[in-house]
Amino acid sequence: MKKILFLSAILAFASCKKETAETPVETTTEAYSEGETAKAKTPEEFGKQIFEGQGNCFSCHQPDKKVIGPSIQEIAKIYKDKNADIVTFLKGNADPIVDPSQFAVMKTNFPVTQAMSDEELKAIETYIYSHLK
Repeated sequence: MKKILFLSAILAFASCKKETAETPVETTTEAYSEGETAKAKTPEEFGKQIFEGQGNCFSCHQPDKKVIGPSIQEIAKIYKDKNADIVTFLKGNADPIVDPSQFAVMKTNFPVTQAMSDEELKAIETYIYSHLK
């Protein structure tokens, strides 16, 4: 009986892992950026489309209030004040400076942001900085 439970657990784990591995993050990003770049009139609009669309950033970050992660305004202010690089962070190559306590949650999104082009990441950065008052 223990062997059956153990094998069931392994199979369940393997099937979950297989499903995750087959998700084509890059393909989605490329298809999205090719179609959406033409529709966006400015880098800020393009950044907003990514932030609210494929990036799904808005589920944790709202313009003026903390939800799960810090507000967009807080992110913009801290990155500007510290002369830090949002793009480098989104690529997974910089330490968190806004709310390190939420880094584990944000880190799960790095496969999405790491698959984005530099143009897409710069557009997100432009959109975030547009919230400075």
